[in-house]
Amino acid sequence: MFEQEIELEKRESSVVPLLLIVTMILVFVGVAGYYVWQNKQVIGTDQASAVIVASLKAQGPAVVHFHTGLVKASVEERPEAPHYRLLDKAGIIKLGKLNGRTTPVTLTVEGQKLLSDIPDVTKTKEKDGTEAYVVPLANRQLAEIIKITMLSPERASVQYSWKWDANKLGNLFDASGSLVKSFNTWDRATLIEKSGANFYHGEPAKVAVILVKNDHGWQIATE
Repeated sequence: MFEQEIELEKRESSVVPLLLIVTMILVFVGVAGYYVWQNKQVIGTDQASAVIVASLKAQGPAVVHFHTGLVKASVEERPEAPHYRLLDKAGIIKLGKLNGRTTPVTLTVEGQKLLSDIPDVTKTKEKDGTEAYVVPLANRQLAEIIKITMLSPERASVQYSWKWDANKLGNLFDASGSLVKSFNTWDRATLIEKSGANFYHGEPAKVAVILVKNDHGWQIATE
């Protein structure tokens, strides 16, 4: 009887360390698995590109606004403004002779053809009988994902560059082009600040943003 008790104690004493070892192994495997899972929570270039492309598209294109018909000068619309004169120089519209405060503005055949080749041009009939045009000049386009730095499993810093993708009319509004350069300094500044002109063929712009991961996937942080 005494010998059986001793044997049982020996077995129990050998089982306890074994259970401890098994427990430690399970804990180690669990911790290792967690870190492996964490390391996999990174945003790939394709995912980052998709988020950035959507963001650039949401900003909309650079556009130019103008009216055709008998256009009366007002605070909002001035047929003598630089963008009207640029369109006239380019042969897109024809500016008639000023009659009081009204200027006849006609879309030329060349202008009609050019606008028909540009997607998403909007044309609206106004109450005063004129027709209002909103014409896209260029869209923002992702050039390169430069660097992705994971700040946490659900937060990443993304450095990228983007460039303009200008259409035919956008090329005419390029700030480094001959048409825009033909205007004086004041008018060039007005074209750039108010009428859609820009350096559409310049070097890509570099930007850094923070992306966060939520229930809807990766998105640009708003804070």
